[in-house]
Amino acid sequence: MIDPTLFDPSSVSEEIEAQNAEILARLSASPDPWSVPVEAVREARRQGLGPFPPLPKSPRAKTIEIDGPAGPLPLRLIVPENPKGVYFHIHGGGWTWGTADEQDPYLDRMADHCGLAVVSVEYRLAPENPYPAAHDDCEAAALWVVREAKARFGTERLFIGGESAGAHLSAATLLRLRDRHGLTPFRGANLFAGCYDLSLTPSVLNWGTDKLVLNTRDVRIFADNLCGPHPDRRDPDLSPLYADLKGMPPALFSVGTRDLLLDDTLFMAARWASFANRTELAIWPGGCHVFIRYESAMTERALARIDAFVNGL
Repeated sequence: MIDPTLFDPSSVSEEIEAQNAEILARLSASPDPWSVPVEAVREARRQGLGPFPPLPKSPRAKTIEIDGPAGPLPLRLIVPENPKGVYFHIHGGGWTWGTADEQDPYLDRMADHCGLAVVSVEYRLAPENPYPAAHDDCEAAALWVVREAKARFGTERLFIGGESAGAHLSAATLLRLRDRHGLTPFRGANLFAGCYDLSLTPSVLNWGTDKLVLNTRDVRIFADNLCGPHPDRRDPDLSPLYADLKGMPPALFSVGTRDLLLDDTLFMAARWASFANRTELAIWPGGCHVFIRYESAMTERALARIDAFVNGL
């Protein structure tokens, strides 16, 4: 069973306690992002005007375009010399915000520590493009990776992963490749703090208003944006928690105990394992939502755990 001491407040380091307090204070004092148009928030993020400074861009990243379901589909590439594999990455942002270039330091790390060529997809965002737009784009990009990996990168050792909404779309993409194309090409999945139930799990519903990165209202709005008029929030294509998970690749599920999406990871990891898939679960005391966005000793340990998982496959 899960070690219950991981959830004991005494397990949280002073560094993480202070970091969470700073995040909560800063976001509580920031303007309500839902009081302005979605595009205004996106533009502020592009200009680095959000509550936290933007991460630096990788000097070796480049963008290409492939044919997508609705026109050209951008892919951001970070490629080391002689890659030993390919990491298909899907960014987070509640299916509403976020871009493929907002987490370059982590993608650079994956390239350097794991020797992987990284391909991050710039999928269409909601609410302008509700379900199934993002799913369709990620499916198309994944098929491109499967088709082009050997010729372009010299390897067919493939991984998939993402954070938050990106972890959700990674799971959905794995299921689509299996069910629509008869493909199970990925050697491993790195799923960090995903939202796997669009009808919302208890940890989301019971969280409340505390703005420790996200609160209940945020996730509800994000889910509404993605789902649009789709009536069934438990459709397995929307909510992979309810899917038949047989034949999924080994997966590392990571989450902090102060992440309102905690239940999503705990539930999804249990179901993943229940279908006889190799499953690793990393629970980090006190970690907020996608805490690897913020520097700390725990962030370094969590990233090292991801490195070890990938390098072991």
